Amino acid sequence: MAAPGRRTADVSSSSPAPSPSPSTGRRLLRTQTVGNLGESIFDSEVVPSSLVEIAPILRVANEVEATNPRVAYLCRFYAFEKAHRLDPTSSGRGVRQFKTALLQRLERENDPTLKGRVHQSDAREMQRFYREYYKKYIQALQHAADKADRALLTKAYQTAAVLFEVLRAVNVSQSVEVDQAILDTHNKVEEKKKLYVPYNILPLDPESTGQAIMRYPEIQAAVYALRNTRGLPWPKDQDKKPGEKNTGKDLLDWLQAMFGFQKDNVSNQREHLVLLLANVHIMKVPKVDQQPKLDDKALDAVMKKLFKNYKKWCKYLGRKSSLWLPTIQQEVQQRKLLYMGLYLLIWGEAANLRFMPECICYIYHHMAFELYGMLAGNVSPMTGENVKPAYGGDEEAFLIKVVTPIYKVIEKEAERSKTMKSKHSHWRNYDDLNEYFWSVDCFRLGWPMRADADFFKTPKDAYLNLLNGENRSAGNTHWMGKVNFVEIRSFWHIFRSFDRMWIFLILSLQAMIIIAWNGGTPSDIFDAGVFKKVLSIFITAAILKLGQAILDLIFGWKARRNMSFAVKLRYILKLICAAAWVVILPVTYAYTWENPTGLARTIKSWLGDGQNQPSLYILAIVIYMAPNIVASMLFLFPFMRRFLESSNVKVITIIMWWSQPRLFVGRGMHEGAFSLFKYTMFWVLLLATKLTVSFYIEIKPLVQPTIDIMREPIRTFQWHEFFPHGTNNIGVVISLWAPIILVYFMDTQIWYALFSTLIGGIYGAYRRLGEIRTLGMLRSRFESLPEAFNERLIPSDANKSKGLRAAFSSRPKASGDERQKEKRAARFAQMWNVIITSFREEDLIDNREMDLLLVPYCKDRELDIFQWPPFLLASKIPIALDMAADSGGKDRDLTKRIKSDPYFSFAIRECYASFKNIINTLVFGQREKDVLAQIFAVVDQHIEDETLIKDLNMRNLPALSKKFVELLELLQKNKEEDLGQVVILFQDMLEVVTRDIMEEQDQLGTLLESAHGANSRKHEGITPLDQQDQLFAKAIKFPVDESIAWTEKIKRLHLLLTVKESAMDVPTNLDARRRISFFANSLFMDMPNAPKVRNMLAFSILTPYYKEDVLFSLQNLEEPITSLKMNGKISSKGLAARMKRDSVKMKN
Repeated sequence: MAAPGRRTADVSSSSPAPSPSPSTGRRLLRTQTVGNLGESIFDSEVVPSSLVEIAPILRVANEVEATNPRVAYLCRFYAFEKAHRLDPTSSGRGVRQFKTALLQRLERENDPTLKGRVHQSDAREMQRFYREYYKKYIQALQHAADKADRALLTKAYQTAAVLFEVLRAVNVSQSVEVDQAILDTHNKVEEKKKLYVPYNILPLDPESTGQAIMRYPEIQAAVYALRNTRGLPWPKDQDKKPGEKNTGKDLLDWLQAMFGFQKDNVSNQREHLVLLLANVHIMKVPKVDQQPKLDDKALDAVMKKLFKNYKKWCKYLGRKSSLWLPTIQQEVQQRKLLYMGLYLLIWGEAANLRFMPECICYIYHHMAFELYGMLAGNVSPMTGENVKPAYGGDEEAFLIKVVTPIYKVIEKEAERSKTMKSKHSHWRNYDDLNEYFWSVDCFRLGWPMRADADFFKTPKDAYLNLLNGENRSAGNTHWMGKVNFVEIRSFWHIFRSFDRMWIFLILSLQAMIIIAWNGGTPSDIFDAGVFKKVLSIFITAAILKLGQAILDLIFGWKARRNMSFAVKLRYILKLICAAAWVVILPVTYAYTWENPTGLARTIKSWLGDGQNQPSLYILAIVIYMAPNIVASMLFLFPFMRRFLESSNVKVITIIMWWSQPRLFVGRGMHEGAFSLFKYTMFWVLLLATKLTVSFYIEIKPLVQPTIDIMREPIRTFQWHEFFPHGTNNIGVVISLWAPIILVYFMDTQIWYALFSTLIGGIYGAYRRLGEIRTLGMLRSRFESLPEAFNERLIPSDANKSKGLRAAFSSRPKASGDERQKEKRAARFAQMWNVIITSFREEDLIDNREMDLLLVPYCKDRELDIFQWPPFLLASKIPIALDMAADSGGKDRDLTKRIKSDPYFSFAIRECYASFKNIINTLVFGQREKDVLAQIFAVVDQHIEDETLIKDLNMRNLPALSKKFVELLELLQKNKEEDLGQVVILFQDMLEVVTRDIMEEQDQLGTLLESAHGANSRKHEGITPLDQQDQLFAKAIKFPVDESIAWTEKIKRLHLLLTVKESAMDVPTNLDARRRISFFANSLFMDMPNAPKVRNMLAFSILTPYYKEDVLFSLQNLEEPITSLKMNGKISSKGLAARMKRDSVKMKN
């Protein structure tokens, strides 16, 4: 349990006690420390908890060690002496070991640091370093144009304060007076240090007005509104400084001064309130004015949300809220902000009281009334002075006087739950303590709260066995105990918790047996005699209701001492009414008999024997069922029930009191009419099916055998006779029906499993849950992911369809604008690549799988198609090459494959376009460019005419691909010595194209002849080398100026051409597959569309509670089982590759 503690501010002191410092040649002695811990690191993370005050000193020592080792040594020495003063006997946990290890390090570093000292004394060295640090860091950061990084400036001020603390200690030890200039500098640092305090999101000090986040109009509007302190009565000690009263002070500072809240709590809640107001302000007022002013609608919206529970609590208890507003309109906004600030300050400092929201309402109710009294100028009738807070405005008064007493009660109750082997009824938890404030009796606590109130009492050890104050005369201690509910663990909870289901099944069984016994068809119920017998189920229902009332009384017995009179009366009346109906219904049912006997005849003679009169039993049933009929009507109209349960009108309260006890929590919490309709239809279909099957398969087939067994007497028994005095062979009948009855009650679970699976599957398909379950489905639907991603996660100004039309739409709408389509694809690619790279960082995939999964970061403008991840296009090109080579001039199979698989077409188009782009980029000679242009023109013409395979010889296309792959490998190396190989590869590819593929193209042959020019002339003799000029010999630009886009293109194209195996198993890691499938599924789910960030609701963060681990020890991190689990999830190849890469970086 977290105690209500104080937040530790800055642990460094501005005025420490002087302490001796090491002299120049002084050797350190080990005193009161033993042991040897060897090498250790001394920083704030390893400092024992009892020595937390020296953590900033050691942190500064680590920071300045690289710049001046002697100053770092002096800081550590001062930290050691301060630690010795804090714990002279080393009694704290780990203190002795820490001091020993620190002393050993100081002994080792003394002599080496002395040699590097500039001045003759440590005092002069510290003064010199302090001046240099102030000029180099603080002044430089202050004089920057953009006021520099505020975090660095804050850290610099904190470091300077620690350095001065060490400096003064060193000067005192060496009897050296600190220079006045340094003292003046220190005073400036201390003044600024008060301003540059740590913050969460918003730097609200005056020096940070130029920060980017503080320039938002909504932030400025909220800040300006909080700084309106006009007319507030400040305490007298602050009235002495009128210049400071209105400078930098705001409403929360005034609340702190009046009610005694903690300083850090005020800082936190100031940011909290500003962010809440700014967030709602920008949603209410999208177009802000030049002069920011907090919108009243935003203020009212935050106030309504904040005080929703408080107002409900006041209404429930019949008390007026303390939210009184002034009549002057100019003061209304200030008063609302004060009320909200007070509530947030109470909540922020309440510690574990946050788990008791109505307790916080009680505290706020009284403190808000005090706030109203102070602002209205009310006079106390007791003192005759102006109203003041009951607990005063002393420092931390709220924590000490309000929170701590209540927390102590929680702490003692929690200790009893741990130390005593007691039941749940022997101690109170948060809910039990909070339920005390659901009654008007909570105001008996008073304000200020009475320390002798029953709420604060806990039983002494002598009364631990006297539960719930059963012997109060034995002493003055009265333990409150449970208020509304005391847990009693019993097997009967199975029947009490599901009483409606049990009652329904029992009554249905009785009705089905009667119908099966008297005809065997459901239509027999319309027979008067059968119907009269079926009506006997209401007698059974009355008996079951009596059992239910008895169970209610038993389960609530331990809470009887603290129950209100109304609750006790309800339990008693419920029992009396149930018992009365058990008598009334059988008696009136006997009156319906034609020839009654015994007592029924006597009763009928009393009531008369008029056959033409309305049946008294029917009248009794109508009266008996009246409450259930009303409950059914309210069930069908949940808005009426919600209104009635939340109403405080006496008549309505009494009516609702009969159905259930009046509680603060849970009132009016009902689903909508449509949800109830779906819920009702589900159970109607389920129970109708169950009862139909049970009637025709379980009940009806047993009726005739039962009748035969009961008619045929059995005289001899081969085994023991269990019912010697029974008639009609009752033992045989029980043995026959018992298994069927058990199956009848248990098969409801089977029907529920079947119906929930069926309905859930239909609903999930309708909601598109689990639409992508395998990687194969991911590949088939990957083309629709960009549109779904932009539709769900990217806010749009366009009006999106809502209601039934949007619900029945099967997929997100696609836009016809190609530019917008490319932009949406780029957004998706960015998110997709972030996901894939995170997999690689976690070693879930290796480098090859990452390359196959990534989408190109840079858009290739020469490609008119979206570049899909290579794992979708893998093995498509090798297959296309083989099919083209074996086509024999017929393109039917290849065309069929392209039409059936769209990624086939994407791969071919992208490879051809990338091939053209790379070739044209590498070639710069004009003759070569003309040849290439002619070749590509011929190919493009054949593609347009759809005669590529028919007119060109595709048998040698794999040879061309092989040469091009070799070229890509050389381009990946990009070494100048490979230029000759690149030229030869170009010539080889040209030869394959012109001689093998385009062998019948006469025009291309003529172009090649003209391209050779003078080299084709026939003459005798040897041509000089400088005159021999082959194609591509001097026309290739290699090596290439590499860029990210170029390298990515080469790698991607190489993968498309070389990966021959199918990438169906990429990624191979199961966890990576699960995450990808979940991400893809989430895009198709029926979820709200993402708004713009500025229009989103504010985020809430919960701090770790109780024993939630947030910091792990080295033992936990290196636990073998955890490592084994991790190795089972990660990719071993990926981990090895990353470790190899990191080791190379470290060597470099």
